[in-house]
Amino acid sequence: MNKNTYCVIMAGGVGSRFWPLSTTETPKQFLDITGTGKSLLQQTFERFSPICPLENIFVVTSKAYKELVLEQLPEIKPDQVLAEPLRRSTAPCIALANAVIKKKNPDANIVVTPSDHLIINQEQFREKIVNGLKFVENKDILLTLGIKPSRPETGYGYIQVEHENGLPETFNKVKTFTEKPNLEMAKILLESGEFFWNSGIFIWSLASIEKAFEKHLREVAILFDNFYPAVATEAEEKALYDTYVDCRNISIDYGVMEEANNVYVQIVDFGWSDLGTWTSLHENSERSIDNNAVLSGKVLLYDTEDSVVHLPKGTTAVIQGLKDYIVVQSDKALLICPKTNEQQIRQFTTDIKAEFGAGG
Repeated sequence: MNKNTYCVIMAGGVGSRFWPLSTTETPKQFLDITGTGKSLLQQTFERFSPICPLENIFVVTSKAYKELVLEQLPEIKPDQVLAEPLRRSTAPCIALANAVIKKKNPDANIVVTPSDHLIINQEQFREKIVNGLKFVENKDILLTLGIKPSRPETGYGYIQVEHENGLPETFNKVKTFTEKPNLEMAKILLESGEFFWNSGIFIWSLASIEKAFEKHLREVAILFDNFYPAVATEAEEKALYDTYVDCRNISIDYGVMEEANNVYVQIVDFGWSDLGTWTSLHENSERSIDNNAVLSGKVLLYDTEDSVVHLPKGTTAVIQGLKDYIVVQSDKALLICPKTNEQQIRQFTTDIKAEFGAGG
């Protein structure tokens, strides 16, 4: 196992599209969404533990979730949980991890991953990550993983590739990034054979990502350069707060990846989903002959098809006459919603807070 290999798990999201199971107090990355007995964060941690030393795995999360991370990952130490004082999207999150890792190992090669993805083929996943780490080592390259698309998906961003001679198989130069398309455009992208889903998993050397920040997000780089001397000192917490107050809210995709000209993509096909919605979970779950996925609860379905149901364990329910529906119950709330309208779930949670207060 290479001592220069580091992993950064981004676990600060609130998972609002998985309401009512996911809440601001316990977002989806801390939940057993898939029914495996382990949270998505725990599954992500276990996915990377054979790839890099345990002491080289860092979790970046909200200050409010630090104790929850430590509770779910007893294998790591408190200083491996980097607590953000404010939400500022993925670029500051990565800049923070860079500063902490640089203090420990300036020669680091880093994998950055969200905490809430589903990976079916774990062995192939590890093989591709190791290959990616070898590809970026000692090179000024920013590598992202592109997923071979299986359908015209409107919920993912896309990466267009341009083929270069002399590159290892499955590695290509990135030509363009495309935001989430409508269905008609998604069909065109799929048929072209040049576009791949953007996984949001990145691999790079510390030197190359710091250089990219200096070039494309100069103001963010300056803030974290000023923060760096406070890392691992008593002044760190206040310095970090001051840094985040002044830092802009911007994603690594917008701030760096879409601007840089040294971005490459490794094409992979290991059974991936970002589990961003109840529909994506339905598609990646075991389903009945009527294409229903009952994820939890004791449920009898009649004249019901293409639906996803998640009820508290021990809850008994009879559901009749639904097609393409989401039925989810938590301890405090119930959602019954057509799958076609699930993009409104965020608005539903906003409306609930407005009508009934923060506690819902």
